[in-house]
Amino acid sequence: MFKVLQKSVGPASLSLLTFRVYTAPKQDSPLKNSMKVDKLSLYSVPEGQSKHMEEPRTQLEEGISHLVQWGLDSYENLQNAPPGFFPRLGIIGFAGVVGLLFTRGSKLKKLVYPPGFMGLVASIYYSQQAIMFIQVSGEKLHDWGLRGYIVIEDLWKENFQKPGNVKSSPGNK
Repeated sequence: MFKVLQKSVGPASLSLLTFRVYTAPKQDSPLKNSMKVDKLSLYSVPEGQSKHMEEPRTQLEEGISHLVQWGLDSYENLQNAPPGFFPRLGIIGFAGVVGLLFTRGSKLKKLVYPPGFMGLVASIYYSQQAIMFIQVSGEKLHDWGLRGYIVIEDLWKENFQKPGNVKSSPGNK
């Protein structure tokens, strides 16, 4: 055991000692290759060669900056909340919990009831915003319905209404 300690403590204790090393130029060597400190490129800045160009933001950086800005705006809105905001928020959240209580046994109900109850209670408190939301959503649903109708109509015309492309029916043999 003592030998192990002696072999490990010896080099460790030598690492704690400090030594100063002084050097001097040889008397017979000429100083032809010496340079002044300000001539070294490490200490001087090249003029006119460097130009700072900022790289464009990536999509990830843009997304993170939007997320951070949304968080800061939300924090500021919560700090300066209008009177009665937090009780309303509590009641809307409670409506979501009540919606969860009614969802026993069905996964579809778990997806529909809590947001539906919360939306219903929120529409009571914020009726103008609910009306605007319903109008915009209705317009979007109408547009999606028209697009779907057009796609189905085009598919129907391509496959079933081409001349000469009449499908054989059981009566035509």
